[in-house]
Amino acid sequence: MSITLVIYYLLAAMILVCGSLSVTSGKIFRAAVYLLGSLIGIAGLFFLLENEFIAAVQIVVYVGGIVVLIIFSIFLTHKSGEEMKMPSTQRKIAGFVAAFIGFFLAHFLIHHNEFVATNNPKIEQSVMNIGSQMLDTNKFGFVLPFEVVSMLLLAAMIGAIVIAIKVKPKE
Repeated sequence: MSITLVIYYLLAAMILVCGSLSVTSGKIFRAAVYLLGSLIGIAGLFFLLENEFIAAVQIVVYVGGIVVLIIFSIFLTHKSGEEMKMPSTQRKIAGFVAAFIGFFLAHFLIHHNEFVATNNPKIEQSVMNIGSQMLDTNKFGFVLPFEVVSMLLLAAMIGAIVIAIKVKPKE
């Protein structure tokens, strides 16, 4: 077994364990920290695939942006040490059904598509090439995903502000 395979299995285990703990944790701050661990593991997979730019974007956008906003909003609400409410039975069933459908869809797509290695040369990852691809509107351009990520960051900031708003108790 090669060292690359060992690192892959360690990263996969880290992602699965942190993701499971993030979903099942009873404390909201711990759930955010486990989410951070899972996202760092995904960035590690991108590094393992020798796609350093996507790994850096993963760290900057998700780890550095989204998770920090979530943790910041948790601390602003002063509920970092409180237990979260247990979801109702209907929500547990809906979550299980959604997870099963997602698993089935991923399984279907993986087994009905052919994945083969090619000898095509890798795309050059220079700043000029990445910049022109980001602003390109043609078939292989990334203007739409770039705008979607900016909307995601905007939604995360608005969500952090909404969570952080303190409501004065009525007298």
